[in-house]
Amino acid sequence: MLAEMEAAARLVYQAMGATAQIHWPLLDRRTGCEVWVKHENHTPLGAFKVRGGLVYLHRLLGVSPDVKGVIAATRGNHGQSIAFAAAKLGLRAVIVVPEGNSPGKNAAMRALGAELIEFGDDFQEAAERARELAAEQGLHMVPSFHPWLVQGVSTAALEFLRAVPGLDTVYVPIGMGSGICAMISVRDALGLETKIVGVVAEGAPAYADSFWAERLMTTPTANTIADGLACRVPDPVAVDIIAQGADRVVTVSDDEILAAMRYYLSDTHNLAEGAGAAPLAALLADAGRKAGRKVGLVLSGGNVDAELIMRALSGGAPS
Repeated sequence: MLAEMEAAARLVYQAMGATAQIHWPLLDRRTGCEVWVKHENHTPLGAFKVRGGLVYLHRLLGVSPDVKGVIAATRGNHGQSIAFAAAKLGLRAVIVVPEGNSPGKNAAMRALGAELIEFGDDFQEAAERARELAAEQGLHMVPSFHPWLVQGVSTAALEFLRAVPGLDTVYVPIGMGSGICAMISVRDALGLETKIVGVVAEGAPAYADSFWAERLMTTPTANTIADGLACRVPDPVAVDIIAQGADRVVTVSDDEILAAMRYYLSDTHNLAEGAGAAPLAALLADAGRKAGRKVGLVLSGGNVDAELIMRALSGGAPS
């Protein structure tokens, strides 16, 4: 397994360098912990997903060299990763997003050369339309969760856990599950005892519900400001991996996410999108039980629209 991760890293590093993991004393003061942040907001696309897209499309062409085009459904960062990798490999990329999706993320995907289609009320409806178009147009459907995507994302976890030894706990946001599954896989491959806590939004609790019920649970809606967490139908393979390898899966409110976005800006001068801020929100809620411990936060992305930044800042000056 470690050899596969190292091979994935070699692919990823053809397009980008490793991202930083930084210890922020102001976050220490705020949480009462020794806080290390993995800055996946510093990738070329401003989010961790770029790693998965690069590895997935390289692996795909290795087994299906005749593929001419790919299609994916997304709320933004997965689509950017597929568009980015497809452009490098000379493939057509079609991306389906729900109506009302982030204008900034839509613009970024178009700038990367993607053909953008808006369809449906949420990610699930966009994904169903993407599968229909894949069949109609002969495109390869790139799923939102797949072992190749996890391999790519594992390169970030490998960097983090090797660079910062002795982490008691790492908090990881859960969208469709590649990030937390990668962290679990790397933790196990390195033989570490680090606890891994998944974080979801209160308005999109499907993965938390699935973890605590010990079976796949869906929700009728996924309403949250954190578009990267807006899942209502989990992936069953991801659910199993998380059930076996995570310490807990916790929920945070949109207000807690907005506050964490504000604290990232004030304490580290970094923009965090909602999903990226959710781990800090969870640590703040957990601070009493983690006091004095060395913890890691995955800042999974910083692709946030100005309107949401203003909403976060309007919550008041950080205390």
